[in-house]
Amino acid sequence: MLLDRIRKGKVLVIGMGRSGLAAARFLLKMGAKSIIANDHREYTRLEKAVIDLAKHTEVELISGGHPLSLLTEEVTLVVKSPGVPPQLDIFEKAGSNNIPVISEIELAYPFLKAPIIGITGTNGKTTTTLLTAEIFERGGIKKVFTAGNIGKPLCDVASESKAGDIIIAELSSFQLDNIINFRPFVALILNITADHLDYHKSRDEYIHAKEKIFLNQGVSDVAVFNAMDEVVYAMHKRSAAAPVFFSGGSFLEEGFCVNDSTLGICQKGNFLGICGEKELTMPGKHNLENALAAAAAAWAGGVDLNAIKEGLCNFKGVEHRLELVQVINNISFVNDSKGTNPEACQKALESFPGKSKILIAGGKDKEADFTSLIYSIKQNGVKYLILLGETAPKIKEAAMASGITDLQITGTLEEAVELAWKQAGEGDVILLSPACASWDMFKDYEERGCLFKEIVYELGKTRINKGGGF
Repeated sequence: MLLDRIRKGKVLVIGMGRSGLAAARFLLKMGAKSIIANDHREYTRLEKAVIDLAKHTEVELISGGHPLSLLTEEVTLVVKSPGVPPQLDIFEKAGSNNIPVISEIELAYPFLKAPIIGITGTNGKTTTTLLTAEIFERGGIKKVFTAGNIGKPLCDVASESKAGDIIIAELSSFQLDNIINFRPFVALILNITADHLDYHKSRDEYIHAKEKIFLNQGVSDVAVFNAMDEVVYAMHKRSAAAPVFFSGGSFLEEGFCVNDSTLGICQKGNFLGICGEKELTMPGKHNLENALAAAAAAWAGGVDLNAIKEGLCNFKGVEHRLELVQVINNISFVNDSKGTNPEACQKALESFPGKSKILIAGGKDKEADFTSLIYSIKQNGVKYLILLGETAPKIKEAAMASGITDLQITGTLEEAVELAWKQAGEGDVILLSPACASWDMFKDYEERGCLFKEIVYELGKTRINKGGGF
């Protein structure tokens, strides 16, 4: 049915970012008769790779908006890129005309030749995905793909994967929102807190998008749930898959947990240790949870406990997530640019107990509530708060209302780092953890994090690095 829509009708791909570009290229490989590649940006702002698509006779490139006229009678399928707002009139019209609107992961799914482990949640997805991939590599799998929201788009993996491989896919709510048949054989939900409320209409809609990861699963599949997250734990009652639980706090009679500072699996009350907490290289309680989640997903996927231990003990962490950039005069600079919501920032602050911190935060407003973040700032040793970006005035107002006065708004990241350096003392941590998206000032969180590192490296050239750090 899907191939018929691809080969006999016209496919409209909306959004020519990473996923949309991969989708269009994949459609060409699948023998698409006609493709409309559409993007809201003007033609002069499109990347060369997008413009080159139009060299194919099957592709018509339309830029500068999403006019309803794109939905002609010939259109049989719409592929929506994850960053495109779902409230556009063109999607409503497609639904009224009974034209399926699917995500890039749904397009790729029927053509994947390897099983999928899908990982979602508000925070920790990237760390857990890469850690799970490392465990599978140590478990002897021929080829391990990291895909979805990181690594390769699934449409690229569909062209490369073979039997005997494994696909570890990080999946956002944007991607899951437009699936129909997508079904991982292991689905993992890490946690749920309010996020992307500028995209989803409500918190309930956001939660529903997340739980789509397991809604097509059957009794032969496995779903991994965080037993300590009330919203996630409740989801297991709506899942047909075999449940596996993990907990970074309470001991579990069944599942992956910590017992006397040892990570392990408990079955019928009998605990089998895997490794000690101190053997993990990643700081923070949240990374303990990520490690247990990855262990649970890998175990559900058939990896033995020895390979799980090797993966957990040798994983070096993720760029832009609590990444120690440099230590200058015993002041540690930490890049947590991937902390794009208040809860991620709170976890970053909690990862350095006993340390005095200068926090650099702010960015694009996703309509988040910063109340709990302000409380965390007061509780976790932040001696100076530096704000920038679209949300700076909003966060400043909330901070001052709670009695925080040691703060300042800056215009650029360079100014923020220079101010942080002036405010820091020996043993302090200067932490970039924005609690917001990057799109007001940067292309993405990676560009923001890389600039932060460049600024720090330049700073280090003019100061004496005495080592130390946290």
